[in-house]
Amino acid sequence: MQWIVGHILAVAIGISLGLIGGGGSILAVPTLVYVMGVPPKSAIAMSLAIIGTVSLLGAIPHWKLGNVQLKTAGMFGLSTMLGAYAGARIATLPLITGTLQMLMFAIMMLLAAGFMLRKHPQTATPIPAEGVDLTLYPQPVCKYCWLWLVSEGIGVGALTGLVGVGGGFAIVPALVLLANVPMKQAIGTSLLVIVLNSIAGFVGYLGHVPLNLNLMATFAIAASFGIFVGAYLVRFVQARHLQRAFGYFLLAMSAFILWQNRTAFQSQPTSKHVSTSETTEVIPYT
Repeated sequence: MQWIVGHILAVAIGISLGLIGGGGSILAVPTLVYVMGVPPKSAIAMSLAIIGTVSLLGAIPHWKLGNVQLKTAGMFGLSTMLGAYAGARIATLPLITGTLQMLMFAIMMLLAAGFMLRKHPQTATPIPAEGVDLTLYPQPVCKYCWLWLVSEGIGVGALTGLVGVGGGFAIVPALVLLANVPMKQAIGTSLLVIVLNSIAGFVGYLGHVPLNLNLMATFAIAASFGIFVGAYLVRFVQARHLQRAFGYFLLAMSAFILWQNRTAFQSQPTSKHVSTSETTEVIPYT
């Protein structure tokens, strides 16, 4: 039953990517940790491989339709790769515990939910039929927007490598607002950027955390099915309603994660009483 529930949620991860171009890692990490019992550090590394694979498959139809800008993806992708690798290497340090990563993950979910649930003024620009609602993000005021694009790329990559979030929700608005990429092309280009971002973050974790390769493969297959379902459903679902519903879901998930890690700031355990979350991080998978 645990395996079935986990893989049903993996399909939902793909649907999220197909519908709104993001949300994959926000679903993948809690599913791996709290449903499949994977330690946080391993879950983050595995989610990068899963989301990277699914995003690559999702980018193929966009590529065929001409909705991928290679030059923009290269410039933004290289900056996110730099940040993702650095974030992953920082995450492997002993002082960054799995509990700390999950707390940071929950905080990022709260911030994402806040953006998605902000009320819009009556004169707001109509929300596009698909993609991320850009009225949630302030319009940039800059003379050299490409500098902001690279800077945001490094920041987004660092968050992805450190806690496994910060992908599509930040990449699509950055491409539209800072690189002047049309929405449809921004969604396709963001998938390629997520692939590059995920590769760099995964390489940063590789050899430092145990990985369940079989679970990674089955999750990637289930999520790949979901992304095609999401791409089909996007024509029937209004993005505004979808994002608000997803925002409430993020609030619930972040509250659950914070509750699960509520003892994080209590007194440190002694050598005779080590917490389960720390001991499971070094147990290799079969």
